[in-house]
Amino acid sequence: MHVRLIGILSITFTGSLVVAGCTPAAEESAAASSEPAAATGTLVADSTRSTESGSGDWQVIEPGADTVCSDGSAYRFFVRAADPAKLLVYFQGGGACWFPENCDTHLQPSYKVNVADDDPSRYDGIFALTNPDNPFLEYSMVIAPYCTADTHMGDRQTSYQAPATEDHTAHELTIHHRGFVNSNAVLDWIYGAYSNPAEIFVTGSSAGSIPSPYFAWQIAAQYPGARIAQLGDASGGYRRSATTNTDRMLQWGTLDYLASRHPEFSEVTEDAFNYELLYIKAAQARPDILFAEYDAAEDTVQKRFLALGGSTADSLLDLLRANHRDIRAEVSNFRTYVGPGDSHTILGRPEFYTAESDGVRIRDWVADLAAYRTVQNVECDPCVLPAAAGKAD
Repeated sequence: MHVRLIGILSITFTGSLVVAGCTPAAEESAAASSEPAAATGTLVADSTRSTESGSGDWQVIEPGADTVCSDGSAYRFFVRAADPAKLLVYFQGGGACWFPENCDTHLQPSYKVNVADDDPSRYDGIFALTNPDNPFLEYSMVIAPYCTADTHMGDRQTSYQAPATEDHTAHELTIHHRGFVNSNAVLDWIYGAYSNPAEIFVTGSSAGSIPSPYFAWQIAAQYPGARIAQLGDASGGYRRSATTNTDRMLQWGTLDYLASRHPEFSEVTEDAFNYELLYIKAAQARPDILFAEYDAAEDTVQKRFLALGGSTADSLLDLLRANHRDIRAEVSNFRTYVGPGDSHTILGRPEFYTAESDGVRIRDWVADLAAYRTVQNVECDPCVLPAAAGKAD
């Protein structure tokens, strides 16, 4: 695999991490591109300059080969070098698409199309590298951006027939659902760059949280001596129902990919596949990994994507509890944190340092999880915030 090192972005924190559905504007429109419109970091010529802990320089790496975004544009990812013994691997969010109307960027796209405007110097939360309260200041970090509309789990180029509208004629559009290709390129780079990390935290937000248990399992195979914890940020409520649209996994080639590589999935049918299985199969295979999920009790973005998939939810909390029960019935190394309100994601928000549920600060809970300390299940009581406080800035 050819890897092209682009340069280093000098860090200046001016905003929050944004993934599809994570800002008020995106929540209203489920817009296609929700990253900052323009990068604020400065590209510098010295691409080998070392990074002091907390300074936060980001290398931009373009892996080339077969990596690609949904629109055929180039893929790239970001690396921040710090302590090589501590590694954070983050899978970015950004929606998804699986039918013509939500794949066509001229209609109602519900996914992030490419990585052209991605800039980690704008991210907050766990990426606020000048915040002394950040539990990950010493960690080397790798951000896997998202641009394939398949929750990082596609292995197919798919054609959709977009309908005619007042603005344009009916036409065929091609989406490169190559999430597995891109993610595996990131992992291959990690394996070459980090020979023996002792502590690894695998996480992701929104669409990026869905595959994070699977990728934690795969990373653990590469580093058998490492202590590994995982956290999925804001995807725990996607419960299958009799009315759920299952076409997405067919369109993306997800189950074919998993079944061809892992006997654990070889007999799983399309109708039986759900996101909880990623936790169950990974946790059964690796009982030494600490697996976990965070969700807001009434996350409006998850409700919106449930509706796109043909399933309505009056209460997301009921779906969260049902999914948690299903996972816990199969494995013991799984913990959950349910916060109050209806916001979407927490890891990339400034609220990561202030939000609490049942008296437990999410920052402290995540810090304990990453440090491989046993954490307890947390659930809000009450789960409804006052209207003014329930919306994220």
